[in-house]
Amino acid sequence: MSDAEDLHERARQRMVDNQIAYPLDSRPAVVNSNVIQAMRTVPRHEFVDQRYIEMAYADRPLPIGHGQTISQPYIVAYMTELLAVGKDDVVLEIGTGSGYQAAVLANMVKHVYSIEIVEPLAQQSKKVLNQLGYGNVTVKAGDGYLGWPEHAPFDGIIVTAAPDHVPQPLIDQLKPGGRLVVPVGPTWSTQKLMLLTKREDGGVDKENVMAVGFVPLVRE
Repeated sequence: MSDAEDLHERARQRMVDNQIAYPLDSRPAVVNSNVIQAMRTVPRHEFVDQRYIEMAYADRPLPIGHGQTISQPYIVAYMTELLAVGKDDVVLEIGTGSGYQAAVLANMVKHVYSIEIVEPLAQQSKKVLNQLGYGNVTVKAGDGYLGWPEHAPFDGIIVTAAPDHVPQPLIDQLKPGGRLVVPVGPTWSTQKLMLLTKREDGGVDKENVMAVGFVPLVRE
């Protein structure tokens, strides 16, 4: 391991210890051991803009170009824990961004399908994920609001940008018992992180989890 890689490794472990597993503030700790292990494993510095690489493991979102961001590590971990996925699950992600959230999920599930509306980001994330060996992630450029019906139904769906309402196509593409984690609210304002669980009868149970701030979900 090079000196640079050793520095990244130590920064990543501190990130998990101080921000996620044992937060130094009032945030609830992430306790799912599979989420913790994924966060300890995925090299976040590979998914950030090189201009911000020294802040790769900081407790904050970072710009990735095209008006988009890579989410704060804690939020990635917390949303992943809410999704409650297992190793045989197939997950849909709306908003690939740099590919970091997809990589975290790829450590935990059978396959991740991810949609990114900004084509240069879709191409870049696909390249990085392939280079890092995440063969169980499929990325395409497109309108995430519509989901990916060819691969539905999904065990879980995670949305990493904020629509002003929960897209019905995503609810339709969720398996009974599946979970949808999505920030909902107006652009550039405080939004609500929502957890939706689909019942066997097709109905949906909704829970408002916490206040968050995400970039808007862009439509074609």
